[in-house]
Parts: sequence; structure tokens; C-alpha cells
Amino acid sequence: MSTTRLALLASAVLVLAACSSGADAPSSRDSARILAADTEPGSWPTHGRTYSEQRYSPLTQIDSTSVGRLGLAWSYELKTGRGQQATPLVVDGVMYVTSAWSLVYALDAATGAERWVFDPKVDRAVGAKACCDVVNRGVAFWEGKVFVGAIDGRLFALDAASGKMLWETVTVDQSKPYTITGAPRAANGLVYIGNGGAELGVRGYVSAYDANTGTLVWRFYTVPGDPAKGPDQAASDPIMAKASATWNGQWWAIGGGGTVWDAIVYDPDFKQLIVGVGNGSPWNQQHRSPGGGDNLFLASIVALDAATGAYRWHYQTTPGETWDYTATQPIILADLQIDGKTRKVAMQAPKNGFFYVVDRENGRLISAKPFVPMSQALDTPQGTPISWAYAIDPVTGRPLENPEARYRGKPALVRPGPSGAHNWHPMSYSPQTGLVYLPAQDMAFGYAHDAANEIRDGFDNIGLVIDPLPDDEAVRAAIRSASKGMLLAWDPVAQREVWRSDRRGPVNGGTLVTAGGLVFQGTGDGQFLALDAKTGKMVWSADNQAATLAGPITYSIAGAQYVAVTAGYGGAFFLIDSFLGPAEGNPLNGRVYVFKLGGTAAKPVINFRKTPVPRPPAITVSAGEYIRGAQLYERNCTVCHGVAALSGGVLPDLRRSILIQDAVAFRRVVVDGERAPLGMPRFGKYVSAADAELIRAYVARQAKTAYDAERQMNAAATK
Repeated sequence: MSTTRLALLASAVLVLAACSSGADAPSSRDSARILAADTEPGSWPTHGRTYSEQRYSPLTQIDSTSVGRLGLAWSYELKTGRGQQATPLVVDGVMYVTSAWSLVYALDAATGAERWVFDPKVDRAVGAKACCDVVNRGVAFWEGKVFVGAIDGRLFALDAASGKMLWETVTVDQSKPYTITGAPRAANGLVYIGNGGAELGVRGYVSAYDANTGTLVWRFYTVPGDPAKGPDQAASDPIMAKASATWNGQWWAIGGGGTVWDAIVYDPDFKQLIVGVGNGSPWNQQHRSPGGGDNLFLASIVALDAATGAYRWHYQTTPGETWDYTATQPIILADLQIDGKTRKVAMQAPKNGFFYVVDRENGRLISAKPFVPMSQALDTPQGTPISWAYAIDPVTGRPLENPEARYRGKPALVRPGPSGAHNWHPMSYSPQTGLVYLPAQDMAFGYAHDAANEIRDGFDNIGLVIDPLPDDEAVRAAIRSASKGMLLAWDPVAQREVWRSDRRGPVNGGTLVTAGGLVFQGTGDGQFLALDAKTGKMVWSADNQAATLAGPITYSIAGAQYVAVTAGYGGAFFLIDSFLGPAEGNPLNGRVYVFKLGGTAAKPVINFRKTPVPRPPAITVSAGEYIRGAQLYERNCTVCHGVAALSGGVLPDLRRSILIQDAVAFRRVVVDGERAPLGMPRFGKYVSAADAELIRAYVARQAKTAYDAERQMNAAATK
């Protein structure tokens, strides 16, 4: 997933599984334990607490009447800054959590005392492959082992007691721009993991490894490969002919995409693995598959035999995906009463803005309705966003599209944009209320076909024309104000919104719902909230002093219920936009915050280091050269250093960098790759020395605006 111009326009039956030898694996104690998680409500043993990934807890000590006494029990400073997106696990009184750069921590869940830390020692140069920061969303736990996927594509098994590495295996071709940010899942002796990197030109797949040895058991490719190379000798081979018939051109030359970078759910009812598949590579289908086609299995929910990887069924949410509308968003399993019958369903609210309820026995659509504004484009006024589709046909399950949204003839302003109406932020479901608690957002994006698109090895390849953000600050402010975030309480049976709670800005975090009648959620501006699950009324809040976007959890130890969440600035949005981030400072390390009733721990003091904007150099360029510099910046620099050089404060703010003072120093970094070991890519293959100077001129102009604003502010403060 990438959001390159995000701010623009914007339990219990034991299950048998086949092991690598082909024989039946022995019954697993941990399979039974997770299946019976509700008999052990004080633990959080897997990513969504149970295999259903409902993120619902039966704990009730903290409820609407007691939540006012919630206070900080302890906090723990992580070893890294950047984005913190992990959902912690708690097993037998120990919390296992990850941070950016794929570090793993074991902490005493009652006190926060550190037991061990595992650092996979990822080469920082790998950061250049990460479209959306070097984040990690958590670990899997299985029979005394902790599993983590590292950003560089390695999968590790650690001893849960000591943190000692038991085995590691490389799951990707490390010469290609693959990454891993998602949490593994473990069931019946297998560990499942996917990968990311579709923006940079890779072919997606999901793999299963033996939990004891790290041996590859099966692999399923989500898009077809080069026909000339024949079968992949993979579990996906029998279905690839069907998938290939939905593609055309030479998609394999540019990867194809379809990475499984987040949603992986084990379904014990049908002994299947349900995965969410990502966007195409490039985004723009006109380059990827010029003659159109559905492009299976992009933007699809796919069910596989959990033991063998054999294809079971699929449902494609966005046929012919061309907007970065991934279907990698969280998938929840539930039993719902629909039309008087109990239906075993999978629920997903992917980027494209529709909430889907699918029969998980066969993949047939039960219902789909928009959870953000969607309408048919009829004489839409210029400058007004249009929807990519306005409904889903209940018979065929296919979208009813607004054709102009495909930006074939002319650019189109489309909502939702590539950040999606819902992204990776976990949603939750309460069997008590029957509602899904969904962090949603409403942002538009301008799509324009890049007829001269150049495929750049190792860099973002989305196939769009990227226009620079206007210099006018009032216009920028208007664009941001048009981007909204909200928490929705959604009835998946009636397919309607029950209540909503609006957020400041578009970014709002994952959710947890409890039998105590509460929904917990963090926000982009650092708040951690508790809301009444029935009404949406806010009943408690705390200031975490940093973006709190990860999935919260709750657990109990010695009769006390705790609520935990990670916080820290980073991730795609905070790399490229300064709307909520500490744009004038450098965020310190992330933290784990843990609360309990009567908690009295002192909140950590966090001070951001403010760096004033130095007097920028005067670089004389023509109006045309300035525009060219802006375009080069947006094409090459935005994804890390911010839209219009307005940094989110996570990576260096180029307006404050000494590099823009010196043309040679700037060229050495941008063109020659002087800082490649630190994760700053070498752009010399695609950016000339003359281009670098135009980028420097553009950044210097942006720095001048910031410099003048600071001087005026300081002058006013001294009066």
C-alpha cells in the first residue's frame, strides 16, 4: 500500500493439518487453547484474540461505570522511533510486542519489566524498499515459540522464554523490493506469512512454514507469472490458468502486484485460510493490463486449504483494480443471523468503501453496502469528487461503476483515494451489540494516466501523473479540511450506520470492543479514547503524546483488567503529511501504554526537539524550472519527505536540512547515494545532477516560506 499523494485533493475442536511430510500433524495444545480463548479471557493469544479476529473481549471489570477510574499502570519505551502499529499478544502473563524495524519485546504484562529484546538487525538500507515506513504489526505465538516477519523478508522463530532464535528462513527474493510488515498467523503446526512491495514491482504470494523447522510447506501465488516459465510448482498452479485468462499484456515484466501484506485469517470451521489480496503493480491498469480484464486475484478475498494451500474460493471486491484499492484490510469471521438463518460469514471493509458480508463456506456474496459516501456520477460539477462505483449488484456481486473514474480519457477526482475508506487499522465486532466498530476515512485523490510512464527498478511505479501540491497555504488548508476521519458503528446484517464519532483529521486508529460495553480507539493526534459501544458517547480519554493507531488489547492478571496499546509517529500518512504530526520536531521512540483501574503511574515526559528553519539559499530558476522541480520532488521525494516538502517529522525535513545549502552535498546524497546505507536511495539512474538542482531549488522555495513564517511568529512573540 502506498499513499504517495495522500494529502492531495485531497473455543473447541482440535484441528488436524498436514505437515511438510504430508502426514497428519499431532493435535496441538495451542490450537485448542486459541479455539477455546473465551474460557481464558485474561489472555490475548493471537492477533485478533481468537481465530475469528473479532477483537472482542469478554472481560467486564472495566465498564461504562468504572472506566472513569482508568489510569496509567505502566509504560515502556521501545528501542525505535518511526511508526508503531503492533497489536501485542499476552500469554501466561507475558506481553510480546514488536516495534519498527521488526524488533520483538517480551515484557512482564503486569509491571512492564523487560524480559528480553530480539533485534533481527535489519540493514537500514532496506528502508528504501518500504512504501509506508518500516513498521511491524506483531507476532504469532505457538507452543512456546514467538514468530515474527522482518521488514527484509526473513521469518524468525524465537524461544518465548528467552528470546533466543530457534530458526530463521528467507521468505522472499531479497534482490527484489519485497518487505514484510504484517503479523504472521500460526495454526496446527504451520506459520503463515505474506509480504508487501506491490508499488515497487513484485509478484505477491502467501506461504506456510513448518513451525518447528522453518521448512516451506506450501506457497500460493496471488497473480499469474510469466507464461514462458511454466508452472511455479506451487499450490496455486491448478488455478493459475483461470487467473491468467483475466490478464493481458506483459504484466509479469512489472510484477503484477497482489501482495498479501496484512489480512491472514485461519478459519477452523472450514479448515481454511482466508487472505486479503492487495493492489496491482502498477496501480494504473492501463499500464499493467492494457486491455482491461478482472486481473485475478488482485483486490480479492481468497480462501485456501489451510494444510495444503489449495484454492477453495474467492470473491473479488474490485475487478480490474486501478486505484490502489487493496482488499488486505482486516477480515472478521462471525456467525450472523440473516433472514432467519445462521450464516458463517467473513466481513471486510476494504479500501474501496463498501462493507462486504461473504459466505465463508463458498465465497458467495451475501450483501455489500457503502460505508462512506458513494453515488452515481450524473453531471458532476467540475472539481467535485466522484465515486469509483455507486453500488454492488446483489446477483452478480460485481460493482456498478462510474466509468469516468477509470481516468482513461481524462483525469478524475475520485473518492475514496488510495489511502482508502478504511486501511490497515483493525476493526472489531461485538456479539453483544451485533455491531462492527470501523475506523473509516473520507479522502479524495486526483488520478491521471501517465502516458509516458517509466518503469523504475526498485522505486514506486504507480503509472500516474503526480501533480505538486499548490504553494498557496490557504488551498493546502482547504485540501486538508476536506479529508475527514470517523469511527463508525456498523450493523453488518442491516448494512447501515448506527452511530459515528468524528475525528480531527483523517487518521484514526484500530479498535477494541469489550463485554464491558466499551470501544477503545486511538487517534492520529495522540488521544486514546473509550466510547460507549451502544451510543458512541466518549466516556474516557488519555493523552498518549503520539499517534495511537495500532490495535488495542485487553487482558487480566491476578484479578486486574488491563488495556494496552502502542503509540508512535510514523507510517505512510506521517511520512508524507504534516497535518497531525510534529512537523517541527523529531519524534522520539515509540511506547507501549498500559492502563488499569486505579493506575497511578506517572505519564512519561516527552519533549520534541524543535529545529528552526535556517536561512535558505537563494537559488534562481525560471517559473518553468520551478514547476519541473516541483514535479521531480513529488515523483521522487514525497513518499518519505512529505507533500510539498511539508515533512511529517518522521524522516528528515528537507527544509531544515543543511544539504540544501550546498549543491554538491545535495547531489552526492540524491544522485550518488552517499546515504544509501541509511535508507536514502540512490536516484542517479533516474535523476540527473541538473534534476537534483531543480529539486533543491523547489525545496529551498518551500523552506523560504517556512523561514519567513517562523520569523514573523518570533517577532510577534517578542512584542
